[in-house]
Amino acid sequence: APPEPAAPSLLPAQVDGWAGRPAVAGDRDRRFPHLRLVPVSVSVAPDGGGVEVASRDEAAGVSVVSSLVLDDAGVLRMRHTLTNDDDTAWSMGGLRAVLPVPDHAAELLHFSGRWGLEKIPQREAFLPGIRSLETRRGRTGHSHTGLLVAGTSGFGFGSGEVWGVHAGWSGWTVHDAERVAEGWSTLAAGELLAPGEVVLAPGESYATPDVYFVYSDEGLDGLSARLHTSLRARASHPSTPRPLVLNTWEAVYFDHDLDRMKALADRAAAVGVERFVVDDGWFLGRRDDLAGLGDWYVDPDVWPKGLHPLVEHVKSLGMQFGLWVEPEMANPRSRLAQEHPDWLLNAPDRVPREWRHQHTVDVANPEAYAYLLERLDALVGEYGIDYLKWDHNRDLLEAVHDGHAGVHEQTAAVYRLLDELRARHPGLEIESCSSGGARVDLGIVQRTDRVWASDSNDPLDRQAIQRWTSLLLPPELIGAHVGPSHTHVSGRVTELQLRCATALFGHAGIEWDITECGDAELELLTEWAATYKRLRPLLHSGRVVRADTDDAHVLHGVVGPGHAVFAYVALETMTADIPPRLRLPGLDAGVTYRVTPIGALSSSLPRWARPAAWLESGGVELPGRVLATVGLQAPPLNPAQVLTLELTAV
Repeated sequence: APPEPAAPSLLPAQVDGWAGRPAVAGDRDRRFPHLRLVPVSVSVAPDGGGVEVASRDEAAGVSVVSSLVLDDAGVLRMRHTLTNDDDTAWSMGGLRAVLPVPDHAAELLHFSGRWGLEKIPQREAFLPGIRSLETRRGRTGHSHTGLLVAGTSGFGFGSGEVWGVHAGWSGWTVHDAERVAEGWSTLAAGELLAPGEVVLAPGESYATPDVYFVYSDEGLDGLSARLHTSLRARASHPSTPRPLVLNTWEAVYFDHDLDRMKALADRAAAVGVERFVVDDGWFLGRRDDLAGLGDWYVDPDVWPKGLHPLVEHVKSLGMQFGLWVEPEMANPRSRLAQEHPDWLLNAPDRVPREWRHQHTVDVANPEAYAYLLERLDALVGEYGIDYLKWDHNRDLLEAVHDGHAGVHEQTAAVYRLLDELRARHPGLEIESCSSGGARVDLGIVQRTDRVWASDSNDPLDRQAIQRWTSLLLPPELIGAHVGPSHTHVSGRVTELQLRCATALFGHAGIEWDITECGDAELELLTEWAATYKRLRPLLHSGRVVRADTDDAHVLHGVVGPGHAVFAYVALETMTADIPPRLRLPGLDAGVTYRVTPIGALSSSLPRWARPAAWLESGGVELPGRVLATVGLQAPPLNPAQVLTLELTAV
């Protein structure tokens, strides 16, 4: 054994005896593959918001500044900046943020997923070796970790110690959990670089994305609470109240017509909608997804007077106006692709395979960037657009910019484009959509106002999608819509009460042709809209809590001072005659609450069922300690039924 045991540092390397994955990888013309960084100084950051550690390898001509900021919520943000101090080029291989976790972290939690079914939890033992989660899709990905979590054995939503890491970057990323033979364990994350992607000229620097580390001794709910508090403290956090949205996609698809849209807007305003968003199909030649993408001009064949008649009508009804765009993509059948093939993100004569009939625009190309900025700026300015649904519908395959791997520069250019557009239009809100939830990370969230968690509005699938997306993001950043009874993505048929209750726990909206709704459906939607508006101060500021339940049931809620709302959802058929007890987490133990069902957001019980006495009487008053430890007798529900409860302090 070495005379001194190897221990991970901020930048673990073999010079320390560290035989795990090093924090820094790179070389100078095949020399200095192993840096020997020596600390030079430790200082308070210039803005007073953290600590900076400077280190240097004099012989290699490389220096690194490590910035660490621990905010009031308990979230640690780390960034490394490597500078080439020599007069020859330095090739970056990788640079990750690394922190140790205790040896009693026994389990890992991460996620898989696909289009329409994002964030499927994966649980496994934290074993010796490395568990490396890499995304090479050019976007965060439907199966992105969101958080890679290590925890004590059996950790849950309300119990156990947990440690999480997240790379705030929308390109290629890597998240690892490593346990070496010496007994050390680490969590790490950073940008994943392709060979030759970042080569530093003399004097140039490379900065990692911000990597977020968070700890909780109150299980996953405690971890979420820290992250949500941290995000809500930002000056740029979206202002409340979050407006109720209607998005036209599943109502009209590509079949745009002024009279039809005006009728939909009339019905939306009557229900209580506050933001009307026109989705795909408004621009040149866009009658399906085969053509037009990239040509960001209003199609005069469909909109002979532009969008002005619709915008004026929507705003006369007191609603904001939003528009769908997908600036990073182009159809081969578009003016952009045909007139400017050099604006596409690929090597000459090596066009990648099509995906959804589209290719990627090289946003880092100055001419393409200027075109996109001019078009978006002009649209927002001409129509007074309040909101952009910014989509991104394909992975970046064989992405090449200026002859080298291009995902890094593409991601940075998209960030610049978003930043510049928002600087020109300070009141503009932007949604990050990427075939649903394929671009959900704290890099894109710093530049947008909400994410679209999934293209599926299936309320049963959404129970899990929203639960795990909200591990990272608070509800007000997660778009959640009421769709039609027959879900277009999954094919499942569900009742309106469940669809409404599911959408309540997010930034709520509607994605449905509500001009076809009957009177009873409209009445329930109107009551749901009013309930959302009444409860959103709580929903978008309170603590998200989740009960550890079996696979057949879900119980979750949001708790604030003297006020809470919970949803209990049956996912499968009960296996016992007597349903489980509802133990409501997160309440103030010493406060007595009045528990009342919200009728419009609760299912009618099966005809064979007998409700519990407290529910039959319309509610009950009990101390928070009793509600959390003894709980309430749940009603017998069929699969895909819901009970929604409101709690107020007595």
